[in-house]
Amino acid sequence: MKYIVILGDGMADEPLIQLGGKTPLEYAKTPNMDRMAQNGACGMLQTIPDDFEAGSDIANMSVLGYDPKKYYTGRGPLEAVSMGIDLAPDDIAYRCNLITVENGIMTDFSAGHISSPEGAELFSTLAHRIPEVMFRPGVSYRNLLVIHNGSGATSTPPHDIVGENIARYLPKGDDAGLLMRCMEKSKVLFFEHKVNYSRQKSGKPLATQIWPWSGGHKPAFPLFEMKYGKKGGMISAVDLLNGIARCAGMEIIHVPGATGYLDTDYDAKARYAIEAIQHLDFLYVHIEAPDEAGHLGNIEEKVRAIESIDRVIGMILEKFEGVIAVLPDHPTPIRVKTHTRDPVPFVIMGKGKDSTERYSELAARSGGLGTKNAVGFLDFLFS
Repeated sequence: MKYIVILGDGMADEPLIQLGGKTPLEYAKTPNMDRMAQNGACGMLQTIPDDFEAGSDIANMSVLGYDPKKYYTGRGPLEAVSMGIDLAPDDIAYRCNLITVENGIMTDFSAGHISSPEGAELFSTLAHRIPEVMFRPGVSYRNLLVIHNGSGATSTPPHDIVGENIARYLPKGDDAGLLMRCMEKSKVLFFEHKVNYSRQKSGKPLATQIWPWSGGHKPAFPLFEMKYGKKGGMISAVDLLNGIARCAGMEIIHVPGATGYLDTDYDAKARYAIEAIQHLDFLYVHIEAPDEAGHLGNIEEKVRAIESIDRVIGMILEKFEGVIAVLPDHPTPIRVKTHTRDPVPFVIMGKGKDSTERYSELAARSGGLGTKNAVGFLDFLFS
């Protein structure tokens, strides 16, 4: 038997007045998700354990069966693994956003979704001025900062504080002094940088500084194939997910045109998924777009992203005859523009049938599969 999980990042939401009291998932045209509900079974999944923040790192580790209480060390090191950085035992890797701050207020956690080449230019300038820290550019605003012989520090994820004064959310802990020095240096170097000059001329948000967060040491996971007895693969445009997959020894399938944003090539993800499952036992297809739309507070884009994911599901269903599941990792409600820890709806086709007629947050609450803990989700799926 073969298995596919399609994960729409941040796809779950709350009822919205603008949509007549429906959630974006309820409002969107999703004939293929509904077909799965009608021919399968639904339930709710608790993806965020107690005492953890509602992050995609925590949620996706949980869905893949890697208990964050045992294996989570931070988001930064997972992304470092994905980028091929061999962390030493004493290295601390931090996720490092390029952000926009105006008059002390966080106005954009992604510097207007700055392009990868622009981000790389900014980070190159910074690396030459602070040699004791490793700066590694990633995709768009998602970059990395590594402190050798680091001790750790905490700071708030930037997408959680859009519209707020950053003063009370700055790094705290042993590495805080060095991180603050890097942040202050970035303000100076970015101020008159040619990248920002070009962005200002075109009316785009400026990358005013860096924001390091979620640091930790290199993680150690049990291999997916040893854990489940199945050869697994990952399709994602996001370093975080590919980092989790690399730690688990899963195959990483790179899809041309996959951007990790609203403009991703959905059809290419479906085509590559259909091809990859031919030689794999399990495939995890991660699609970031609904989460990005939620962070932007953009209802129309979130509905459009959900409908595009439904199209991916339809293309896969035409060619795939195994067990398939669809779910979000966490809600990213339009109202709050950040993640919440509420349980998420899931649907499975190929493991029995209940009376559910649609796939949505409300319908799944009365689904026949009840509420489950995400850490045991794949064990249930494979049972």
